[in-house]
Amino acid sequence: MRAFIAACIVAILIAIGGAVVLDTFVQESSANAFARSSARI
Repeated sequence: MRAFIAACIVAILIAIGGAVVLDTFVQESSANAFARSSARI
């Protein structure tokens, strides 16, 4: 049971870390994303 709880906590921490990284570094606003000449609409 202890291993299961530890695995759940690790999975939650990885998910939170991934969300922070994606929100901070990867995503950009739609105004910036579609302002490029290579963007297709």
